[in-house]
Amino acid sequence: MIYLLFSILASTLIFIIFKLLGKYKINTLQAIVANYFTACLTGILMYEETVNVSKIIKEDWFIGAIGLGFLFISIFNVMALTAQRNGLTVTSVASKMSVVIPIIFGLYAYNESLGWQKGLGIILALVAVYLTSVKAKTATFNLKNLWLPIVLFFGSGVIDTSIKYVETSYVSSNGIPIFSATIFCIAGLIGIVLLSIQALKGKFKFDYRSIFGGILLGITNYYSIYMLLKALQFEGFESSTIFTVNNVAIVMLSTLIGLLIFKEKLQNKNWIGIGLAIVSIVLVTLA
Repeated sequence: MIYLLFSILASTLIFIIFKLLGKYKINTLQAIVANYFTACLTGILMYEETVNVSKIIKEDWFIGAIGLGFLFISIFNVMALTAQRNGLTVTSVASKMSVVIPIIFGLYAYNESLGWQKGLGIILALVAVYLTSVKAKTATFNLKNLWLPIVLFFGSGVIDTSIKYVETSYVSSNGIPIFSATIFCIAGLIGIVLLSIQALKGKFKFDYRSIFGGILLGITNYYSIYMLLKALQFEGFESSTIFTVNNVAIVMLSTLIGLLIFKEKLQNKNWIGIGLAIVSIVLVTLA
């Protein structure tokens, strides 16, 4: 349970860092690329064995790590486009409601239990995520861009599901650091390609502050994934429980921090969502 708690805290800290990047107008893409390489280095330092590239390439999970690396940076860009074209509300709801995908996968692929208590908790969790995420209208919804939130929904769900599947099927307990590092390294390399394209088009301007922001983001990002993987390995809880509590708690805690630190205003529906989130966590955990 302590791993799940740290995963929630680390994921929430990522929210704070992104807020600060935007507040101080630090180049987000450059910070993201620096973040991936920092996370990769953190994973290598955490790895207790000698890093052997040829051995890593031969690991059963290597192909999965490549796919996840592409998904990590691709879905981030989709998230940015969704926020720009459809608004923050659509983005938040699409990404967080995707928790239903790994939950369903866990129920069917691993024969996890679904009693009335857990079922009710999951339903309340989805309602809570929606109510907590909904803010004042920030953009006009355009049907032409409907594909963006759909891709974001499925992409975010596939990432969580893939992490669970690869971790369960191919990654040993002591292999989590190097597995995570490989994912981040691949995402970072893709980011370098994107920055190179910007440079060739004459649109690249180096922001040294992005390095510092990326380092802080990278360390936090690594531990959010590492702690989630460790929580998924714990036999006391099923993955459907882990993903429900993790996502709902992150939304709830991020919303409260937005209220207390960034002075964001909450509507009545947001407070109802927070209340339902607490109830759903209690139901799912006790189930």
